Amino acid sequence: MAREELTRLTGNGNGTCGGDDCPNVYLSPSGSIIVQGDVSTAFQPPAGEGLVEIPEAVLREAFRALGW
Repeated sequence: MAREELTRLTGNGNGTCGGDDCPNVYLSPSGSIIVQGDVSTAFQPPAGEGLVEIPEAVLREAFRALGW
């Protein structure tokens, strides 16, 4: 899936980050959530999964964008 197919819920120029280099939350066309963030090494997830860290403020912004 290309980034252009996603709806960006956070980081739309309201913060200090540049174009695509920030933690962000996206909505896919199927309605699932895609999270971009720093890779976390908190524990080893199962094969095919990954862990990312994003600031609480980014999640709050995504919830507001979704009307939650």
